[in-house]
Amino acid sequence: MTAATARANPRNLLTSLVLVFPLFLIYQVGVLYTLPMLNGADFLTILLMRNAGFSVAQYLIFTACVAAGFFLTVAVLRRTQRFDGRLLLPVLLESAIYALTMGSLIILVMTKVFGISPRLAAAAAPSIADGGLLTRLIMSIGAGVWEETLFRLGLLTACAALFGKVLGMRRFAAVALAFVVSSLAFSAMHHIPPYGDPLRLGVFTFRFLAGICFGLLYWFRGFAVAVYTHALYDIYVLLIR
Repeated sequence: MTAATARANPRNLLTSLVLVFPLFLIYQVGVLYTLPMLNGADFLTILLMRNAGFSVAQYLIFTACVAAGFFLTVAVLRRTQRFDGRLLLPVLLESAIYALTMGSLIILVMTKVFGISPRLAAAAAPSIADGGLLTRLIMSIGAGVWEETLFRLGLLTACAALFGKVLGMRRFAAVALAFVVSSLAFSAMHHIPPYGDPLRLGVFTFRFLAGICFGLLYWFRGFAVAVYTHALYDIYVLLIR
């Protein structure tokens, strides 16, 4: 791989930010339609709209400031990294393949490894939150952006650094434990009231394994692939249920 190709790789931060940012904007503006329903991992909007009491105008001004920060970050990253717009289609296709196959793979693991009956394993696959089609579509996009930001880009990366560099664990053990911790937290978050599902072992296990899958995609294929796979998977579930 040449240096120029490496700088344009979909795993670099510049590429991930550019590819994910449109989804971020769609969700951030879309929540004005879905309120009071918000994605549980969207702690920032929850803080602004519910706790700080931001008005719609204040919220939109804040979103515009975030957009300005994004363009500033892109300008800085362009000094060392390169974005190639031709990567968009390959990332979308790759993510779509993962999204269409991930659920079946998880059910296979649940039945063959955990010994859960095929019927119960299939029933454990979680559905999208209640609401109209547009509300659930916006929530699907928000799940891809915010849950991957919080649990993979944030928690998984931080735990791997903590266990490896601070606690001195070997790299493989540190990363493996980071996968487990971040995936457990990811699954548990979906059972927090008021919009969380009732706690059932099958559903919790399904989401834990989904967290492992998203973590693997983030670690080996990049943040953008993980975000789009997550969003497309949720949209796929929305369409078939």
